[in-house]
Amino acid sequence: MFLPDLPVPPPLAPGTLRIMPLGGIGEIGRNMTVFEYDSRLLIVDCGVLFPEESHPGVDLILPDFEPILDRINDVEAIVLTHGHEDHMGAVPYLLRHRVDIPIIGSVLTLAFIEAKLKEHRIKPFTLSVADRAVEKIGPFELEFLAVNHSIPDAMAISITTPAGRVLHTGDFKMDQLPLDGRITDLASFARLGELGVDVLMVDSTNAEVPGFVPSEKEIIPVLERVFNRAQGRVIVASFASHVHRVQQIIDIAVSHNRKVAFVGRSMVRNMNVARDLGYLKIPGNTLISMDELSKLPDNRAVLICTGSQGEPMAVLSRIANRNHDISVGEGDTIVLASSLIPGNENAVYRVINGLTLLGADVVHKGNELVHVSGHAAAGELRYVYNIVKPKYVMPIHGEWRHLKANALLAIGVGVPADHVLITANGACVDVRGDQCDIAGAYPLREVYVDGVSVGRTDENLLKDRLILGEEGFISVYAAVDIANQCVVVGPEIVDRGVGETSDTTKVAAEVAKALVDAMKEGINDPHELSQKARKVVGRWVGTTHRRRPMIVPVVIGIKDGGKANL
Repeated sequence: MFLPDLPVPPPLAPGTLRIMPLGGIGEIGRNMTVFEYDSRLLIVDCGVLFPEESHPGVDLILPDFEPILDRINDVEAIVLTHGHEDHMGAVPYLLRHRVDIPIIGSVLTLAFIEAKLKEHRIKPFTLSVADRAVEKIGPFELEFLAVNHSIPDAMAISITTPAGRVLHTGDFKMDQLPLDGRITDLASFARLGELGVDVLMVDSTNAEVPGFVPSEKEIIPVLERVFNRAQGRVIVASFASHVHRVQQIIDIAVSHNRKVAFVGRSMVRNMNVARDLGYLKIPGNTLISMDELSKLPDNRAVLICTGSQGEPMAVLSRIANRNHDISVGEGDTIVLASSLIPGNENAVYRVINGLTLLGADVVHKGNELVHVSGHAAAGELRYVYNIVKPKYVMPIHGEWRHLKANALLAIGVGVPADHVLITANGACVDVRGDQCDIAGAYPLREVYVDGVSVGRTDENLLKDRLILGEEGFISVYAAVDIANQCVVVGPEIVDRGVGETSDTTKVAAEVAKALVDAMKEGINDPHELSQKARKVVGRWVGTTHRRRPMIVPVVIGIKDGGKANL
């Protein structure tokens, strides 16, 4: 188990492989792991974490690149396991520090990241790899293995150095009837197990879920029933990269003589990429524009949009808030074709309630099987442990409860408890032969993308925003004559969002008295006088409204013939 008081790790010893996760441990998202051998670095995944309600104004949360920034020229490549945002969304921000880092991945994964980087005006250096391809990247020998996930072309990565072999599963499951026919390459997993896997880094998201994840094909009859009973439009919200789910919706729409429109910038971008590469099959005359959609009868239309996680600026949230050109009402059917990412529950249920209030029939995983997970459940994880037979196990990609559940699964199939490493972001695991130890940890900070600002927003600013949003705001203004020890203007007190309107006459008199008393005690610094005013107002609002708003006091000192002392 990781200990939070570990020291900064020492320089890497010769012949040792270091594994350092910078994200994805103790959280769903922000996946990024740095591997170091012989003074060279390899990065596997570079994703984002999506903000929660406790991050007002924040657009994205990035991994903290600080531990590797002074060694950015030592990076051999970025390897992407698949094209989801939580695994590749931070790549544009890392490339700001060095634009020519090669990016390695499957065809679809590279197409998605190239389209994203184009929006950032970055032209990347890329290397496309096929299933079972082997590439020598600096001191790292990489083998790329097919895994089944909720997006085509996902891969596991085998990383071999003289210090040992690591198998990184990426996100995976073991669907035996995948829509694209591409199953997880368990034969190669077993082959690597026979050769010897020193560390198995394994997806933990569904470690608490017993059994096996249902096949993608099992949701087709459910979607058919939804379409059969739909009287008006069908609006499906999905991840903008979930090509398999979009293909299912298109196929069913065609069978019901409905046309399809993509709505949302990322959805349009990704589905166009997938179609151009042949991963998405759209029959002729099926896809229509938004202008054409308005001319169709409601019972002939299907919209596929973003917003399945309740993102406030996504299409579905804006529809629910009646802030979009598309409106819904009686007869319309909304399908949320995704699982809830932990932390998004309140946002998603707000959207569901808003759409229901407008009269729509809302179908989601809570009332119909309209989505199956892309992550291996407990039975699948046990199977992998038994065929790989790793010396050490390092659970990744999950909250603490998921990591703990995955660790218990590994122990349950015979991995020694002291060979199961639950670490943390910033912790360094050193591998050398049969030995694997936690060498130390780098302190990491939260890196927020806030509009055009990257890394400048901090916890204090977010705390202020939360206070403003939940507790309100009070301003206090006064001008004092320091020489004559009296208040010459105010105090003027203005409150917003604190509570019902109150008479501030009494508290203003108390502030004035506190300022005069302070000046008589020899306090003439405006800042110190402002804090006196803050304490009086804080005590009053706490007693009167039982709230703790943001209080901004401004006291101007007048002296020397009327000049202000700010």
